[in-house]
Amino acid sequence: MCITAGTGEFLNEAAPLAYRVALVDDDRNILTSVSMMLEAEGYAVTTYRDGAEALRGLQSEPTDLAVLDIKMPRMDGIELLQRLREKSTMPVIFLTSKDDEVDELMGLRMGADDYIKKPFSQRLLIERIKAVFRRLEAQKASAPGSTSAQSVKRGELVLDPAQHLCLWRGLQVNLTVTEFLIIQALAQRPGHVKSRDQLIDAAYGEHIYVDDRTIDSHIKRLRKKFREVDKEFSHIETLYGVGYKYNEAGAPGSPSAE
Repeated sequence: MCITAGTGEFLNEAAPLAYRVALVDDDRNILTSVSMMLEAEGYAVTTYRDGAEALRGLQSEPTDLAVLDIKMPRMDGIELLQRLREKSTMPVIFLTSKDDEVDELMGLRMGADDYIKKPFSQRLLIERIKAVFRRLEAQKASAPGSTSAQSVKRGELVLDPAQHLCLWRGLQVNLTVTEFLIIQALAQRPGHVKSRDQLIDAAYGEHIYVDDRTIDSHIKRLRKKFREVDKEFSHIETLYGVGYKYNEAGAPGSPSAE
């Protein structure tokens, strides 16, 4: 394991951000080349060569975002994400091979924020990482005095972007940044249908390509998390072939239906 910090253009523009990124991959070439590029953007980078080593490090060292390869020795990326999600909502981006569609869906349903297929453009990875941090910064940008104006309350649902806080019937629902932005987009206009493209724009930003199934996986994950605190939760409604909407009265049919 090595820990390094860069002094590139990003730091020159906005020194206080200096985000900490963990890069986990058993390919030394990827670790070297990607970490160098991340450092050039001003990120503090920690690298790990397998999932077991990463789990120990990520549990003890503060990290803002992790980039995980799926196929690794000792502990693969799926198991590592599962272990991390027991205690953390830290944003995670998966690196997958072009044939790992099942693992991609599994990772998204377990709480990954995004995935990129290998071989990948390093610039694309940088843009995806920046997109995650832009979403985090947008949530933090609210001054304490303006928090209530930006909060969303829809019946039993309370969303406070400034604190990244989601409450359902007074109970906290721990969401990743992507999940939070999706439920926020739906709850801002209850009863109005949001297409998958609109939810992609809300969660990832415009001009970023994300497969439709990514949103479907995030929606399934959202439903699962809300049902962990309320097994009757049925307020995210699917309109097949159209999109999703937040229904304050609860969607018709069984709450267990996907």
